[in-house]
Amino acid sequence: MSASMMVDASALAARTAVSGQRMTAASRPAVLAQRKARMTPVCTAAADTATTGVRRNPNIGKLQAGYLFPEIGRRRNEHLEKNPDAKIISLGIGDTTEPVPAPIVAGLVKAAEGLGTVDGYSGYGAEQGQGSLRAAVNKRFYANCDIDDSDVFISDGSKCDISRLQAMFGQGISVAVQDPAYPAYVDTSVMTGNTGSYNEQTQQFDNIAYMKCSVENGFFPDLANAPRTDVIFFCSPNNPTGAAATREQLEELVAFAKKNGSIIVYDAAYSIFINDPSIPKSIFEIEGAKECALETCSFSKFAGFTGVRLGWTVVPSELKFADGFPVKSDWNRVMTTCFNGASNIAQGGGLACCSDDGYAAMMETVAYYKENATLLKKCFNDLGFTTHGGDNAPYVWVSFEGKPSWDSFAEILDKTDIITTPGSGFGIAGDGFIRVSAFGHRENVLEAISRFQKAFAGRNN
Repeated sequence: MSASMMVDASALAARTAVSGQRMTAASRPAVLAQRKARMTPVCTAAADTATTGVRRNPNIGKLQAGYLFPEIGRRRNEHLEKNPDAKIISLGIGDTTEPVPAPIVAGLVKAAEGLGTVDGYSGYGAEQGQGSLRAAVNKRFYANCDIDDSDVFISDGSKCDISRLQAMFGQGISVAVQDPAYPAYVDTSVMTGNTGSYNEQTQQFDNIAYMKCSVENGFFPDLANAPRTDVIFFCSPNNPTGAAATREQLEELVAFAKKNGSIIVYDAAYSIFINDPSIPKSIFEIEGAKECALETCSFSKFAGFTGVRLGWTVVPSELKFADGFPVKSDWNRVMTTCFNGASNIAQGGGLACCSDDGYAAMMETVAYYKENATLLKKCFNDLGFTTHGGDNAPYVWVSFEGKPSWDSFAEILDKTDIITTPGSGFGIAGDGFIRVSAFGHRENVLEAISRFQKAFAGRNN
């Protein structure tokens, strides 16, 4: 028997003492209980030092502190322990708060109820997604981009697809990211083994190209001085800065990628928040992009599907590896090997999102969050802060004039009981900023504004 299944000697002795005991009416319950105990092993915990012979993945070992948002959650809990009566308002993690619109709920319900009928039941579906939904996503979001329905791969969300893309590219590729950027781009690159170790001096990982996006360059990287890499992760509208790349900027990005033989992983998760009609909502609006880019997107922020989980990635047939092999073919292999397809119920909701009624209802919810962003941006501007974003994105990027971001996070939490997101959590270029999310109930946003005004009212004096 292993160390984790050692029988306690004293218990065994006690059981043996009654093993030959003759039962009487009075003793029957006790004897039966002892006999039952005799048949049940008594276990003791294995030694704390017990290990397997399996080596830990050294790439995961490179990662520094926990993922950004769990760390924020830890600090929130710590604040509540010290201030148990605090009424926390969260404007931190970009999680939607408003109910899924009724026409879309109807689609989810219809799909769920269908599973309870002989005609409506379906088991495993196509790993690439239901054909009807692939076509509906293409028609609704890529009507003018000359994308084939088969280029659209339905998934359980962009974050999951980013990890699967890393698996497809594999080890030995070079990576570039915007700085600041969504942490998953860097962390999955580290976990895959495509970076060096964390450099304490630079506060970045070695062997990854961080393309600084700052106020000085309009939050668009200086591509003229950027190194060549195999893969470029690019998000527009950007999380966290809220900056949306112009057509001219995206043309420059595509030209840069084509010149260097790079592949752009274009994250369009917030494209539905773009107000300016001159700003592209898809990289495929740019000529030549199908030869150097793929695009990932999601219904999470579009329809409040952060918990439902439904997204897609578009991989054009024109996109090829260096040897001429279609990227789409490898992506199809990854999806059919590592994924069983998105939930049938979620895909029913996705079809409803793409319908005229569903899309109109979805846009009403998006407009609600846009108004929250406008209110928050005005609040900080009126208080004398310099802000960015909030116009074509659900995030307001607030400058605290060089003050370390985690210090600003702590100050806001201490003074207002409001959770925000420290800019440095998205990269060193984000230090000195705080990201404020527009995802929240209106009453909470208005209450947050009132607290900000009280806490920072004398800032202009």
